[in-house]
Amino acid sequence: MAKEPHKRNSLQKALDEAVWINFRHRNTDYKVGVIESVKGGYIIAHPDHSAFEREHFETLPSDYSDMTYKHIASIGMDEDPLKHWEEIRGMVSVVDGEILRFILAKNVPLEKLIRFELACRGYDKDHEWVGFEKAKEIWLTNE
Repeated sequence: MAKEPHKRNSLQKALDEAVWINFRHRNTDYKVGVIESVKGGYIIAHPDHSAFEREHFETLPSDYSDMTYKHIASIGMDEDPLKHWEEIRGMVSVVDGEILRFILAKNVPLEKLIRFELACRGYDKDHEWVGFEKAKEIWLTNE
């Protein structure tokens, strides 16, 4: 599953894409990292790729709990957004503003709503079918 390295102009976008690729391939040995290109920009490539031996790969974020408003704004202004960010932003942007204000004002537990939805789909955390009862055990145990 070796894919050709590709380039992004922004470090943040390269990091975001690498995190998404690694998440999508979490059940395989395929992983990517990000290195600065000598020609400008950033390259997303497998760390064992022969062209990048002894290169310094950037540290990928483990999650987005420290995401800044500046980062969110850059995603929103991107003319060619990464698909996962476009999907997430799309989900939020179509919700009525009063509903969004209610969610914030009343601390609606979005994580629990998402976990409940995932449990109802019958898949585990690696998107493997496990059935509805097992999925409930997996997704609804963090109360």
